[in-house]
Amino acid sequence: MPLTKLKNIIHNKLWLVDLDQLPKWQRLSIILLRIFQAVIRDLSDGLPTLRAMSLVYTTLLSMIPVLAVGFSILKGFGLHNQIEPLLVHVLSPLGEQGSHIAKQVIEFVDNIDVGLLGIMGIALLFYTIITLIHKIEYAFNFTWHITEYRGLAQRISDYLSVIMIGPILVFSALAITAAITSSTLINKLSSIEPFDFIFTSAGNLLPYVLVIAAFTLIYLLVPNTKVKFQSALTGAVIAGILWESTGWLFASFVASSSNYTVVYSSFAILVLFLIWLYLSWLILLIGAAISYYHQHPDKILSSQNLASLSNRMKEKTALLIMYHIAKHFHENKEPWTSSELSDELNIANEVCSEILHALERKNLLSMRKDRDTSYLPSQSLENIYIAHILSAIRSHYESTNTNTENIHSQTVIDDLCADINQCLEQSINQLSLRDLITDNQLK
Repeated sequence: MPLTKLKNIIHNKLWLVDLDQLPKWQRLSIILLRIFQAVIRDLSDGLPTLRAMSLVYTTLLSMIPVLAVGFSILKGFGLHNQIEPLLVHVLSPLGEQGSHIAKQVIEFVDNIDVGLLGIMGIALLFYTIITLIHKIEYAFNFTWHITEYRGLAQRISDYLSVIMIGPILVFSALAITAAITSSTLINKLSSIEPFDFIFTSAGNLLPYVLVIAAFTLIYLLVPNTKVKFQSALTGAVIAGILWESTGWLFASFVASSSNYTVVYSSFAILVLFLIWLYLSWLILLIGAAISYYHQHPDKILSSQNLASLSNRMKEKTALLIMYHIAKHFHENKEPWTSSELSDELNIANEVCSEILHALERKNLLSMRKDRDTSYLPSQSLENIYIAHILSAIRSHYESTNTNTENIHSQTVIDDLCADINQCLEQSINQLSLRDLITDNQLK
């Protein structure tokens, strides 16, 4: 069967079917296949892999400071002994060498006396950790097509909450789980059927459950947008299963192959460690992409960016954005966020954010920084003319070095452009944004 014909069959089966007419299980299967196709398309573009590589580098720089701070916090609660088992589990795909690395890292961290670092040392320690979290947030926002980031004050408070409270919650859960599994009652019940089978199955599933729970929290909290729990859980389930399965396959590869030691000698374990870090971050970003497309199924086919839009599409989008923002402002409703406008207009978030930036740059909009970044008119509606909105979009990206005045032109062309602009201004006839909202001059 020719490849083109096979692609057409797959396309017809996935996209040319009415989901409302299908049974629930078929509908869910097709939605998942559509999401997988979108994720594969994103991976083929190469940017998720570059983000994963960047996070590997940042992780190497931040790993010791993160563990040092976490170790110091957990030591006060008597939970510091839980770090090594968790690190061993994370590095288990590396085989026996993974346990050796975990032990060396913990010994190194245990010898760090945070009290002797001084103010500058502690500040540098926290700066390194905050940089790691910021990099993670940046990668997740990119996956979610978000171009707006948390304000400095909110970022510091959120990051410190993660640093101070996160380790306590995670290791408390692990300690409780370990206490339950080692209790006398559980041991007695384990010797009785069918409890033995139930506890064995639960023990095998526990790593998946913990990883999925951790991934769900990451997908809910890290992106600078409201993520639905169902979407976060969907991405976490797939990413968690993929992470555990990939770890098992990677461990099998490490155990069965000795060729890498011949090539890399003593550096072999470092190379394997870097590869495993890369795969872990890539899987986490894949899960984030699945969460995004699950929450925004209308964006699966969207590959928009501002350069791909025609000029009239940019102008119409700008007018619609200003109309919606002004209408909510006029009616004393909650201001729009970028993601809400993106969903309302059915356009990519990158396009919406770029046009909002162009309008803000021309002092037509102002940004309001709360928990979510929203937009308001920067001046009274009767002072914002439609000509101003169109001019903001038509002149976007122009600067002192790149504008129409620097083009070697001809008089006849300059006159023609001036006539076109004059005709446009006359046809709008001083129509303001307030006129659109109040519908006074609409025909």
